[in-house]
Amino acid sequence: MIDWSELFQQIVAGLAAGGVYAILALALVLIHRATGVINFAQGEMAMFSCYIAWSLINTYDLTYWLAFALTLAISFAGGAGIYGVVIKPLSRAGEITVVIATIALLVIINGLAGWIWTPEIKFIESPFPPGTFTVGDVVISKQDLWVFGVSMICVSVVFAIFRFTRTGLMMRAAAIRPSTSRLLGIRVAFMLAVGWGLAAALGAVAGLMAVPSLGLEPSFMLTIIVYAFAAAVLGGLDSPAGAVLAAYILGVGISLLSTYVDFVAESQEFKLPIAFGVLLLVLLIKPTGLFGRTVARRV
Repeated sequence: MIDWSELFQQIVAGLAAGGVYAILALALVLIHRATGVINFAQGEMAMFSCYIAWSLINTYDLTYWLAFALTLAISFAGGAGIYGVVIKPLSRAGEITVVIATIALLVIINGLAGWIWTPEIKFIESPFPPGTFTVGDVVISKQDLWVFGVSMICVSVVFAIFRFTRTGLMMRAAAIRPSTSRLLGIRVAFMLAVGWGLAAALGAVAGLMAVPSLGLEPSFMLTIIVYAFAAAVLGGLDSPAGAVLAAYILGVGISLLSTYVDFVAESQEFKLPIAFGVLLLVLLIKPTGLFGRTVARRV
């Protein structure tokens, strides 16, 4: 007999977790579409942004939302700066070189955060009201609903930027047809830097949504970025909508498995292998992901 109230609770919790994965997966897809590579340092950039927010709140005594806004601005500038200082000069050497550079950034940022703030775990209180509310027999966490809502806002804002603004159109053109864009007067390097900045800001939002429940330490984003990477590949690295949808599916699926499958519930270490098992199965059937497209190139 299915306990429907528990089922709905787990779905809501899964949507909240999937929302965090979705924001980060969207950031990964944006950078992949812009530069053709996966930014393996995306999670560490988000972690570093969380430390900046923690410092603004605890050292400079700023309110959470003021610190949140400043952190997004700093993250945007940092992401654009990383593109200009590291990625752009190395892009001439090929995609493999850029990938290695992002792995190096992962290690450097992780070590730098531990050196500046120490590995001791720190906490940022959730800005959302605590507690639950009841719909029928279903008890829903307010925190989960707010996190899901923030993820939907982020996805909607990014969609609106790319669909309805001139900047978004130029960013898409610079990523897809850089040579033609230059002929049309678009500053391709600047647009790609904006894309990296936007991805860094999205990563900061994902980190700040996750940190109240996980605690802040240099490696706290490692598991989240793995799930986000799985969602991005599962949905299709050339499909932002696909990556977001896959992230929500992954979040709900893991939540349900953790509740209704005994060996997963007893040992949380099974969650990650199962997620990657599903990912591998999908890629064996459809290598471009569920919503990706096969691109034909002339040779």
